[in-house]
Amino acid sequence: MSRQNNTSYERPEPIDGRKLKILFLCTGNTCRSQMAEGLARHLKSDIVAPYSAGVDPGKMNPRAVKSMAEIGIDISGGFPKTIESLGGIAFEYVITLCDHANESCPLFPGKTKRLHWGFEDPPKLAENASTEEEAMGHYRRVRDEIRAFVEKLPNVLND
Repeated sequence: MSRQNNTSYERPEPIDGRKLKILFLCTGNTCRSQMAEGLARHLKSDIVAPYSAGVDPGKMNPRAVKSMAEIGIDISGGFPKTIESLGGIAFEYVITLCDHANESCPLFPGKTKRLHWGFEDPPKLAENASTEEEAMGHYRRVRDEIRAFVEKLPNVLND
């Protein structure tokens, strides 16, 4: 996992008691960003309003859905979205979760802080798996790494 911090050292807090609007961005919005949105919605809904999108959306990854269901989080109703489809939401943070999204991330207006917190790509890791269980192991590991990151929100945003 790699990370690139912003330069502000203020503790991220919702403004006027509102939830922090965080966009998790990946290439396809089919796996990692969907996991992050689902985990943030499940674990941090009291302080975070999570969204996810992709720079080039694909199809929802069934193994991502399965790995999340294993921990009691249903993301089966999710669907890959473009940034544009989210309208004019003023995000406090945009967090890229893969290198391609980090390199392709558009500029966001206003006070949006852009961070990169990279996680390995489960579909890529699972390409050469000899069994379904081995493939799912990659999804579970990355899911758990994303969960550890989400559990530290919002404080981790300025570490």
